[in-house]
Amino acid sequence: MRVLFVCLGNICRSPAAEGVFRTMAADVETDSAGTGSWHVGEPPYGPMQTAARDRGYDLTDLRARQFVAADFDQFDLIIGMDASNISNIERLRPAGNETPVRLFTDYAPESGAQEVPDPYYTRDFDGALDLVEHCSRGLAAAIT
Repeated sequence: MRVLFVCLGNICRSPAAEGVFRTMAADVETDSAGTGSWHVGEPPYGPMQTAARDRGYDLTDLRARQFVAADFDQFDLIIGMDASNISNIERLRPAGNETPVRLFTDYAPESGAQEVPDPYYTRDFDGALDLVEHCSRGLAAAIT
């Protein structure tokens, strides 16, 4: 199973989701990407790395990349952090491709969250990680 996590810039939410999920489900191949190109090649945002490290997650090996249409063929499941990400992902879907694209919070419906808020803007890195951990547990239970 190969899972791709996608957010806007690939420096906060999606690398955090990749880091958390690969710890919870080590037998699943993971990657992350952003729908925008602003941060390609950059490591995850410093405050997100710090918040993740404080919980035991190492994001230092990750580098931002942009989501591309070929990702639909490379992954078994694509996870977006919010509705805007999902919309941007779907715009690139090749004709006839049926790779599932899901909202991350679908895996934690009891949380009541409709999306994973972007801590780059909210500055709530711990709150984002709380939700990422919750969603990761639900995703791991659903696919492993």
